[in-house]
Amino acid sequence: MRGPDALDSTGNPARRSIALDSLTQLTVGAAVGEAVLGPRVGRKAMVWGAFLGTLPDLDVLIPLDGPVEDFVYHRGFSHSLFLLALVSPVIAWVITRIHGDSRDRFREWWLLVFLVLEIGVLLDLLTVYGTQVLWPFDTTPRAWPALFIIDPLFTLPIVVGVGAVCLLSTKNSLGHRLNVAGLVVAVVYLGWALGVREFVDHNVRQRLDAQEVSYERLISTPAPFNTLLWRFVGMDGNRYFETYRSIFDGETPLVVDHYPRNLDLLVGLEQHPPVAKLRWFTRGWYAASRVGDDIVMTDLRMGSEPDYVFSFAVARAADSGPIPVRDVQRDPELNWRQLRWVWRRIWEPVPP
Repeated sequence: MRGPDALDSTGNPARRSIALDSLTQLTVGAAVGEAVLGPRVGRKAMVWGAFLGTLPDLDVLIPLDGPVEDFVYHRGFSHSLFLLALVSPVIAWVITRIHGDSRDRFREWWLLVFLVLEIGVLLDLLTVYGTQVLWPFDTTPRAWPALFIIDPLFTLPIVVGVGAVCLLSTKNSLGHRLNVAGLVVAVVYLGWALGVREFVDHNVRQRLDAQEVSYERLISTPAPFNTLLWRFVGMDGNRYFETYRSIFDGETPLVVDHYPRNLDLLVGLEQHPPVAKLRWFTRGWYAASRVGDDIVMTDLRMGSEPDYVFSFAVARAADSGPIPVRDVQRDPELNWRQLRWVWRRIWEPVPP
């Protein structure tokens, strides 16, 4: 599942950001599987749910032609609501053949597979990354950011419920009830996150208008590990701005910092595949910069100034104009001290 996000990755971010997120997907799948079929078939329902919860994200194992393709084609066909619905009965049939004693429960296994796969993809939709949920009819990466890629308050009750099932006897219904309770708490928290998103978004738009800050587009994402503080990025031609808003800010004015997009650095590179793919996948939320002789494109959605998770060298600067090169992903400069600032910023409007 789930998005200043220089904090959600180490080493090779295009790959490892998925590993951090896997605990949520695995436990949600296990919890849903146990809730649907656990009382009737035992812990195998939870095991299959855990496997199916991580199955769509295994697309990271498919070898592609470079880091930009790894980045933009993750959460593609394997996250299609249509495709997953089609393969659900096939997977259910395989499961009933593996577990011959539950062949008469094919429809229940089908329901389990369908719910685990679809719920996992819909949760991915609630992060800022971008998920092609309508593939192949529409390959637009869609996102409705409401959760950070790791949110303990969403995941913890599910982990507790799944842990209760693991610790208690399969004949003890208490584990099942605790698991269902954990799912209910997570759903309530998800409703809270969606509500806060709408509240903060409306508040920030009003304040931007009152402060006469111009923008063409605006996007918001939760700050790390919470839904109390939100980061906003606005696009205004060849520049963008960043601002933060906490639900506790009251009447405090927004602190809006503007930065150049440096789009002139990309002139002449419009048809260069890495550039074209990044423009498409980020849906325009990108900036360019020159780092040494490299021309770098940065995804502005995941990170915070000046540290971003996904940046790619796409060309080399030259007097005659930019020279296209094979894309290279740059390692993010992680600033773990930012977590302390995030905690303080939730409660008071301190500068970064």
